[in-house]
Amino acid sequence: MKPFSLSYNPDPKVYVIHENPEWVVPLFAEFEKQGVQYVDWFINNGSFDLNAIPPEGIFYNRMSASSHTRDHRFAVELVSPIIDWLEGHGRKVINGHQTIAFEVSKVKQYIALQKAGIKVPTTYVANHMEQVVEMARNFEGQPFIVKPNRGGKGLGVQLFHSIGALETFLSENDEAASIDGIWLIQEYIKPPKSEIVRMEFINSQFYYAVAVDTSEGFELCPADACIIGDDFCPTVPGEGQKPKFQVLDELDNPDIPKLEAFLKSKKIDIAGIEFVMDQNGQRYVYDINTNTNYNREAEIAAGDSRSGMRRVAQYLSDSLDLAYDVAVV
Repeated sequence: MKPFSLSYNPDPKVYVIHENPEWVVPLFAEFEKQGVQYVDWFINNGSFDLNAIPPEGIFYNRMSASSHTRDHRFAVELVSPIIDWLEGHGRKVINGHQTIAFEVSKVKQYIALQKAGIKVPTTYVANHMEQVVEMARNFEGQPFIVKPNRGGKGLGVQLFHSIGALETFLSENDEAASIDGIWLIQEYIKPPKSEIVRMEFINSQFYYAVAVDTSEGFELCPADACIIGDDFCPTVPGEGQKPKFQVLDELDNPDIPKLEAFLKSKKIDIAGIEFVMDQNGQRYVYDINTNTNYNREAEIAAGDSRSGMRRVAQYLSDSLDLAYDVAVV
């Protein structure tokens, strides 16, 4: 990839900050269709001058918590000060510096969600496997989940039905690690059917919801690129199987206004929020994805009336117009 350039440019554009080229292909295609001027800021490693003046434009942060799984270990750590630099010069950043913190810490997500009155699963936190086992004893006799604080795509999420099963797993996987050293031990919410629901928000407003089949496990990724390139994301159903992702015609969730207010208060502009419903109809939010992706096949199957990337491209175009009071051509 061509290194990103932080040199000053007076011509306002939409700058897309990311570390995974596959995930921005559909967005760039929508920019081309809509005539939006944009710049690809692929950021894995690099350097920048704090005394420099940022280019004119708006900046869309798509940095992912899973960047370390693509050998981009410190991409997030570099992007964080870049965003601070941009905002320090008054540039508008979509999913700005607060979003970075939420993207890489489920603990931070849960604390903030609980404070906002949104129910989350019972969760314990530990930084060593001995403490993981000790905390798991709080769920003695019932299934529980162990997962890294910073994950991405559902990677590293494990379901256990007993303490013994956890101890056996750890004895056979002594290299199991969380990138930030923090593990979450969480109650398992068993849904009436094997699915969770992912709600998509753009401009902090609910756009649509997707039912996600979890019968094959927890490692999930809605991105179209996963269809051809990611063994952890089997998004193409086999013969006789239902699709893994299905756009819902409607969603009856009274928490949506509360979640919209939550995102707006935290200045999270674009996000996917996942929840699971238990046997009694109680909903639990368990993940906020601020680097959200959309499954185009599911959108088309639903009639193509909704397109996440199309709406994001329009939102970014409108934001550029608003910031500079000029038409994008």
